[in-house]
Amino acid sequence: MKIAIQGELGSNSHMATVEMLGNHEDVEIIACALSGQVLAKVVSGEVDGAVLPIENSLHGSVAEHYDLLLEMPVRIERESLMRIRHNLIAMPGVKLEHVRRVMSHPVALSQCRRFLAAHPELEVVSFYDTAGSVKHLMQESLRDAAGVAPELAAREYGAEILVRGVEDHAENFTRFHLVRREGNALDEPLAAEANKMTLAFAIEHRPGTLAGALQRLAEVGVDLTKIESRPVPGSPWEYVFYVDVRFDSAAKAAATLAALHEHCRMVKVLGRYKAA
Repeated sequence: MKIAIQGELGSNSHMATVEMLGNHEDVEIIACALSGQVLAKVVSGEVDGAVLPIENSLHGSVAEHYDLLLEMPVRIERESLMRIRHNLIAMPGVKLEHVRRVMSHPVALSQCRRFLAAHPELEVVSFYDTAGSVKHLMQESLRDAAGVAPELAAREYGAEILVRGVEDHAENFTRFHLVRREGNALDEPLAAEANKMTLAFAIEHRPGTLAGALQRLAEVGVDLTKIESRPVPGSPWEYVFYVDVRFDSAAKAAATLAALHEHCRMVKVLGRYKAA
């Protein structure tokens, strides 16, 4: 099985893939620079699926991924929650006192402010990827630099962890989705266990329409666990709403869709899956 991720090998998405699908020899990770490239590979059939982050408990939602899920013919098949741990990683033999620069993705750096504030001598450098920062310092033999990345990045590139757990908050989790091409048959065990659904819907641009749609969800009896809005390109001040709902029967899931179709001008199921 080939699974595409955004970012380098050793990234949190790589770790999430391993946790979700297992570290089997028959799972090949395909690293991509951009999220659009990830899902393009899924749609073209170059890969069997993709693992993408959708939400972080501290940083919030990954807006671009919601847009791509709506735009492209893909669906969510599974979800997982992973605790995010940031580590200061450097070349073997390098000590903390040798480090002058710290590199990582801006989101990771923003989640390590306390550690960085305690070391004002360190220059903070934004990089395109957490694991990519470790890959870069190893390739360039940078003995005065360190990356902030998952433990897997150190193993992947032969680096060493200088300081573990440099994140500000221990309760730092990211929710990931396993995404497959639309039309691929859902495995029967997964279909039977589904108790959560991600939907996108658009409403008429009139007062009270959003409240009406949410009221219909309440009447059906599903549990609304998340709502997110994204602007509609080319239609200023109009929005697509993304919701996660939990249900305890297939009948309630069907009733949810029927209720929204009656009230909304567009409804799309982005995935039905078992809640993490």
